[in-house]
Amino acid sequence: MNVKRWLQAAVAISLFGAIFSGGLTYREMFAGAAKCPAPGAPGTLLGYPACVYGFAMYVALLIVCVLGLRAAGRETREPGP
Repeated sequence: MNVKRWLQAAVAISLFGAIFSGGLTYREMFAGAAKCPAPGAPGTLLGYPACVYGFAMYVALLIVCVLGLRAAGRETREPGP
């Protein structure tokens, strides 16, 4: 597999992860606002549920991989010397 295929696979995985953790984040933060755990409660990091940090990491990975794919696409289209 070449680098472009690896980046495409990483985009697919990070997109799925962002959708999944985004749904969990929405459910924890907004849909059940009355039952959101208090800061310092078990299952939280710095007052937020762990799914919030997972969502941020998946979105960051998605952005990096998409930028890598765009750079790889430009590299293949440019004429060589």
